[in-house]
Amino acid sequence: MVSHSGARAPIVLVVEDEVPLRESVARHLATSGFTVIEAGSVAEGQAAAWEHQPDVVLIDVLLPDGSGYELCTKLRPITSAAIIYITALGQDRNVVQGLATGADDYIAKPFSLEVLLARIQAQLRRTASPRKGRIDLPPLHLDFLTGRVVLEGRDVALTKMELQLLGFFATNAGVGASQAELLTAVWRSKADIPTNTVRQTVSSLRKKLGLNHGSAFEIELTPDKRYVFRQVRFDPS
Repeated sequence: MVSHSGARAPIVLVVEDEVPLRESVARHLATSGFTVIEAGSVAEGQAAAWEHQPDVVLIDVLLPDGSGYELCTKLRPITSAAIIYITALGQDRNVVQGLATGADDYIAKPFSLEVLLARIQAQLRRTASPRKGRIDLPPLHLDFLTGRVVLEGRDVALTKMELQLLGFFATNAGVGASQAELLTAVWRSKADIPTNTVRQTVSSLRKKLGLNHGSAFEIELTPDKRYVFRQVRFDPS
């Protein structure tokens, strides 16, 4: 779905097994301009997150095949989406546990749909890609509104996570960042995630951008284990 301004509508994944509530939330968000994906279990939620790369994930804690805490732990390494719990478990210990798994917000049922919408919009403001929406580092051009990446005149298809990482690199070209710093800045990780997450994403980015084949850019891993994105050849195209 694309808005009238040409920007892609934010995608919200709703993982909730209570069908009437899920459909009510989905309808309200759809009429507010969001693209909504629905799932009713941990397995469905994980699969939908991989397929649709949502901007926001709403998760119920009590799901038929596991807990929302489990799903959040699985999703956090693979997405920079804002994760918000919507659950009947509203005690302090539940909130603490939820935020510890990597979630960004926690809303106890029952809740107002208008409040939910406001919380989602607040998270989108916080997690937005570079505010100007575009980075031009010729011959590299990134458009965060459409998700389009052009390098030396060719379109490069990236996942949302790869785009987020490349955006960070392009914004901080020449400046080294450790794995921990990337996890915080790009993945916004608050929980333990696989130690090879950054390495694998960087490797995929290198391959898709063709950085080992005479590209204008390189990603170097320094002896002190810091990733540095550098422009090695200028091209005004």
